[in-house]
Amino acid sequence: MDTTWDAIARQISAATGTSFTARARDAVGGGCINSATVLQDGRQRYFVKFNDAARLAMFEAEAEGLNTIAQTRSVRVPRPVCSGTAGASAYLVLEHLDLESADARSLERLGQELAQMHRATRDQFGWHRDNTIGSTPQVNTPGTDWVAFWREQRLGFQLRLAARRGRDLMRRGERLLTDLGDFFRSYHPAPSLLHGDLWGGNIGACGGQPVIFDPAVYYGDREADIAMTELFGGFSARFYRAYEEAWPLDAGYRQRKTLYNLYHILNHFNLFGGGYASQAERMIDSLLSELG
Repeated sequence: MDTTWDAIARQISAATGTSFTARARDAVGGGCINSATVLQDGRQRYFVKFNDAARLAMFEAEAEGLNTIAQTRSVRVPRPVCSGTAGASAYLVLEHLDLESADARSLERLGQELAQMHRATRDQFGWHRDNTIGSTPQVNTPGTDWVAFWREQRLGFQLRLAARRGRDLMRRGERLLTDLGDFFRSYHPAPSLLHGDLWGGNIGACGGQPVIFDPAVYYGDREADIAMTELFGGFSARFYRAYEEAWPLDAGYRQRKTLYNLYHILNHFNLFGGGYASQAERMIDSLLSELG
């Protein structure tokens, strides 16, 4: 393993132009998908994420997503340093930030800055490359039809994965996919830059400044980001108020929120199994009842 650390240290030195030697390392939490370590030499510290070598493209897409968000000069993200493979592992090196939990003030600022990030738009939905949501492939083939994008590359994709896992939700889902356009009769979203996986575990603060990380970026309806903030406990009232003051949401958001969060619940079933399938079924039934 020392050879692995030496190889990563050499890549850090090459990327930064400053000599770095991995004198100390401390294992830290890396989320549900990756492992992580803090490397330091007494002067510099870096956060390093690891996975199997076959996952290098996942880390490369994550780094590009972080850089894309950083270019908007809105919400702070950890700066990617380098990525590659060493031995049997793929790795992504990020700047080390002394993160703390986001408080009410930093969440209010996050609402303002997220609205600013969402104003970075393009003329097509999707992205120029595919990436991952967790460790699940996320297809981002660009297109101008948002309903078709959400039908095929988000819900349809996850429903097909669920069928392979032995939980066929397609019978419930087919009508939803067919009538998806009914949720967008008077609403035509712009392709906004999205974090793509914006829940409480992927935000923090550094010196009072909000920080977001672990993105699954693409250009889509900004409501999809806001919906996910409500999925696992929600953010503070000050966050939502600040966002709405910066860029009010459409009146139909409350109806579409379940539609957008269905994607993440299906993905959680495909990743972790368990009761997420039943939750997805209830969400589909709720959406179908709204269609009448």
